[in-house]
Amino acid sequence: MTTSTRPHAGLVYGLAAYGLWGLMPLYFRIVAEVVPLELLAHRIVWSVVLLAGLLTILRRWPQVWACLGQPRVCALLVASTVLIAINWYVFIVGVSTKQVVQNSLGYFVNPLFSILLGVVVFRERLRGAQWVALALASCGLAYLIHAGDTFPWIALSLAASFSLYGLIRKVAPVESLVGLTIETMFLTPLAAGALVFWAARGELMLGTLGTPVDSAVLASGVVTAVPLLCFGAAARRLPLSTMGFIQYLAPTLQFLIAVLVLGEPFLPAQRVGFPFIWSALVIVTVDALLARRARGREIVPNPVAEVS
Repeated sequence: MTTSTRPHAGLVYGLAAYGLWGLMPLYFRIVAEVVPLELLAHRIVWSVVLLAGLLTILRRWPQVWACLGQPRVCALLVASTVLIAINWYVFIVGVSTKQVVQNSLGYFVNPLFSILLGVVVFRERLRGAQWVALALASCGLAYLIHAGDTFPWIALSLAASFSLYGLIRKVAPVESLVGLTIETMFLTPLAAGALVFWAARGELMLGTLGTPVDSAVLASGVVTAVPLLCFGAAARRLPLSTMGFIQYLAPTLQFLIAVLVLGEPFLPAQRVGFPFIWSALVIVTVDALLARRARGREIVPNPVAEVS
């Protein structure tokens, strides 16, 4: 692939990843009759089947065995496995209980959680605009907690689990496809055992809800893995600032689907709290763009100095 085509391909991959994540509530509404734990188990089992096939085709199994032979890497991936399982489960619960607006809030807040983790864990120093953004987001969350009818545990759980997941995957020296495969491999014995147990007790819902729903359940591996693979391809081709813009596509689509398609109410407390968080995201994004542009000017050679 030539240099000129890489950004274009990266943009396509990025839009595909975040667009598919944004449409995810529609998929989970199709399989809403399946209890969340069983759906999570299917998602794990069928994902590992798909990923194992991809690793076989790409001949990447040696990388998997190499990672499993490193105790520190295994420990990090065990932690990331727990976090991504929590994230998947909470997202499913959010859709099945008709709280997709909370799901979208979680992913709107996630970048701000990541900034906070950077300060706490990596001792990163924030610029003034970033502090303003964090203050605005904190005000929005505080208002939602104070004035909302229920504590926004779904949104906070999604934001916390995914930002911590990103933190661990940042420090774990593992390529995305290999890491995701190992994570699902760690979860597969428990997930497969649960499915076998429910089937033995006659409690397995797969096969009892009709062909469309059964087909959707069996497709859960594709639904899970394809956006993640597109994300990995986009991250290798696009600047972080571009990825920062695109990432808001997913929660925006989720929010619009929740309110306009699924008919969820946009509650009075949310109408006040959400604009604080949206404003914080605008500030963070603009600040990142300006900072990147400034760094670009700093490293551009002085043409006069070069001539002399």
